[in-house]
Amino acid sequence: MSTATMQLAAASGLLSIVLFVVAVTVVAILAGGFWLGYRIKLNESPRPRPDEQPHLPPEGPVHEVQENREPDEVPQISKDGRPLTPYELTNMQTRSSSSKDRPRWGRGSSGSFGGGGLGAH
Repeated sequence: MSTATMQLAAASGLLSIVLFVVAVTVVAILAGGFWLGYRIKLNESPRPRPDEQPHLPPEGPVHEVQENREPDEVPQISKDGRPLTPYELTNMQTRSSSSKDRPRWGRGSSGSFGGGGLGAH
C-alpha cells in the first residue's frame, strides 16, 4: 500500500467533526419538533367532559330508512323559447317514490355500466 492510499483510508479529523455537527443538528431539530408540538397542544381547547358528550335522543336510537327516491323532472322549454342555462336551473331535488319495489338489474345484463361481464344467469 502506498502512502497516498493510507492517507485516504485514515479517518480525517475534519470528517469526524462534520458528522458530529450533523448528528447534533438532527437531534436539535427533533427536540424542536417535540417542543413545538407540546406548545401547540397547550394552546388547544380542552377535551370535552363526560357531561358534554352527545347523548341519545329521548325517543331512542335513530334507524336508517330505506325508500326509493325519484328525481324532479327537468323543466321543458317551448319550441320558440330559449334553452335554460345551468345557473337558471335549481338544485334538482328528489322525492319519495310511490313504488316500494327495489329496482333490480334486468336478467342477463352485466349490472354495471359497460362492465361487459356475464351478468345474472
